[in-house]
Amino acid sequence: MRPLLVMVHRWFGLAAALFLFIAGATGAVISWDHELDAWLNPQLFHARSAAQQSPGPVLSGLELANRVEAQDRRLRVTYVMSESEPGRTSSMMVAGRLNPASGLPYDLGFNQIAVDPVTAEIQGRRMWGALSLERENLLPFLYKLHYTMHLPELGGVELGVWLMGIIGVVWTLDCFIALWLSFPNWRSWRKSFAFRWRQGGHKLNFDLHRSGGVWLWILLLILAVTSVSMNLERPLVRPIVLALSSLTPNAFDTRTPLSPAQAARAETGVSREQVMALAAQEAQRRGWTLPAGGVFYSSAFGLYGVGFFEAGNDHGDLGLGNAWLYFDAADGHAAGAKIPGTGSAGDLFMQAQFPLHSGRILGLGGRIMISLLGLAVAILSVTGVIIWARKRRARMLAARHAAPAGRARAA
Repeated sequence: MRPLLVMVHRWFGLAAALFLFIAGATGAVISWDHELDAWLNPQLFHARSAAQQSPGPVLSGLELANRVEAQDRRLRVTYVMSESEPGRTSSMMVAGRLNPASGLPYDLGFNQIAVDPVTAEIQGRRMWGALSLERENLLPFLYKLHYTMHLPELGGVELGVWLMGIIGVVWTLDCFIALWLSFPNWRSWRKSFAFRWRQGGHKLNFDLHRSGGVWLWILLLILAVTSVSMNLERPLVRPIVLALSSLTPNAFDTRTPLSPAQAARAETGVSREQVMALAAQEAQRRGWTLPAGGVFYSSAFGLYGVGFFEAGNDHGDLGLGNAWLYFDAADGHAAGAKIPGTGSAGDLFMQAQFPLHSGRILGLGGRIMISLLGLAVAILSVTGVIIWARKRRARMLAARHAAPAGRARAA
């Protein structure tokens, strides 16, 4: 049994090593994507009016969105936060409206803008997730590389998302195989936790791979499972969870998405301001104290979503994330909610996947841990390949020495 598991572990590891190295290294960086992005691209994050001490009131995100749309009739703001942090720009996601001449959405060349909250000036534009290593695109490039390898979509199938999801499945299975192999017998179990620092060389490399994996095993397993959950949620994880627990349908489950042209043509029956007012009323009825911090519009599904958080905490930096309320874009009727910490056991499991994977479930300490764990995944991938290469070289040398000896005996 053990020789078979060794072979499976070897080939699982070799098949996934490059992808896990990239995912681990990029994961260590994107744990700090907003901080690094702001450092690299101050024009996208720091308001010029604050630096120049320009007089004037700070406008709400909704007013800024209206002004941006009035300045450029080709675009529609699809996500905006109600308030920006002091001295910061208002970051918005945008999409092209319908171009009457072509019958398709306008090709804006960008999908994210940074707006000065006092002057409503657009300070910067970029295509988030573009295949580019330019300064303004670097962090989004790494973020998307982390879970898609920037592989293209083919026939409606997101190849990169599927690939990294399958890598996650292989990684999950290999976690259990590696744990079994790390303890060949119970008499020498201490060796599986030890590091031969003084001896160095291949012995230390082996210990970094085996013992490092043992010490971090439960955290590595969590990373592997959550990566599967986020990349293969609908085709794989939800059916498995549904077999064990009920899942509350979300606002998108009962709606069929429109094509890009249809979505660009779609018009809303209620405004962002009306939706925010409806959300505030519903939040008050539920006894929530956090403000309505941001609103998005999904033209493909005909839905508004309103999130509840303080300015600067739009990513939900503690616990299971932020609460969201959804409203029909045609008439504003309530279309559902996502309230962290509520629902069935299956709901709680699904809610925990991104907070666990990103470390945000534990706040700043969790992000530090995930960043270090990303480096550990990269190191485990490299040490595993080194072990394989060394053993392969040893086998080849043994075969070369055995061949002349065999010929001599035959003679």
